[in-house]
Amino acid sequence: MLQAAPKNVHIYLESNPNPNSLKFVVNEMLVPEAMSFDFPDAESASISPLAQELFTFPFVDRVFFASNFITITKKEDVEWLEIQGTLKEYIRKYLEAGKFIIEVKDEPLSAEEETETIKKIKTILDEYIRPAVEQDGGAITYHSFNEGIVKVRLQGSCSGCPSSMVTLKAGIENLFTRMMPGEVTAVEALG
Repeated sequence: MLQAAPKNVHIYLESNPNPNSLKFVVNEMLVPEAMSFDFPDAESASISPLAQELFTFPFVDRVFFASNFITITKKEDVEWLEIQGTLKEYIRKYLEAGKFIIEVKDEPLSAEEETETIKKIKTILDEYIRPAVEQDGGAITYHSFNEGIVKVRLQGSCSGCPSSMVTLKAGIENLFTRMMPGEVTAVEALG
């Protein structure tokens, strides 16, 4: 289990391209580096007491954890100015109390063979793309590669973001086709 140690917690807010998401950046690591946890609804949050509690707010639509931040996606019928202070204070008190954030379970190993091409794809995702996506409060994870098509999962603020498909095609796909010509022909996001 990952647990916050009781201490003074400082949180600042960062906006991102998704107008319904807000990034709550904390002065401590919440989950191990390169790990992320996306909860699209309350039912999916069974491993995270913090996410479960955040979903009790009627305006919370999605919760995402990565490194030192939490991205919360709100329902469209409420404005951030009305709720951001409440959420920031709630998260601060929760973390200062040292309560459990998430229960990490071992993931089953992928049945897909890790070829040199797949290793190269994962390296490009980790080194070039993931840092930029995390800056916007989201995450991108490798899913599969078949017949020149890389499939990825968009999480956090990227999920449902109006500009995510433009970023995927104009940015990520172009990067892959330039860095791996003849190997990667397209990049697709899984729902």
